[in-house]
Amino acid sequence: MKLMILAVGRLRSGPEAAMVADYIARFKKTGRVLGFSDLTLVEIDERKALSKDAQAKLLLAAIPVGSVIWACDENGEQPKSEGFARNIQALADTGTGVLAIVIGGADGLGPAVLDRAQNKISFGRMVWPHMLVRVMLTEQLYRAASILAGLPYHRA
Repeated sequence: MKLMILAVGRLRSGPEAAMVADYIARFKKTGRVLGFSDLTLVEIDERKALSKDAQAKLLLAAIPVGSVIWACDENGEQPKSEGFARNIQALADTGTGVLAIVIGGADGLGPAVLDRAQNKISFGRMVWPHMLVRVMLTEQLYRAASILAGLPYHRA
């Protein structure tokens, strides 16, 4: 299964970009053993789409047909890391080709994305900058791969 993170806005050089790149590289190394073929980050330039509806249109256009979509949304469920890992594995076990996880911009995701999402996840009830959400999401994806591989990275 391939994983994609689609996000509004672009990461500039800095600590967030370095952390995202590091966690993606770690995921790829661990995930390959588990049968995850790739993890990519697709960034949508928010200057080209100022409204949530315009951003939603660009995000959805970038998602391959037949993908499972998860939306990062403040009203989503707040799974524990083990549950997050199990949910990803369940998709892989059922033959899902692509899991697309979508992060909105400063104003969140448009209704078109939220309506298409099969799952909504939240990193807590607080609002997080969308640049930090990328770091937290990539870390949790690496943590999920580590849990599934039985590696000691995750300690409950």
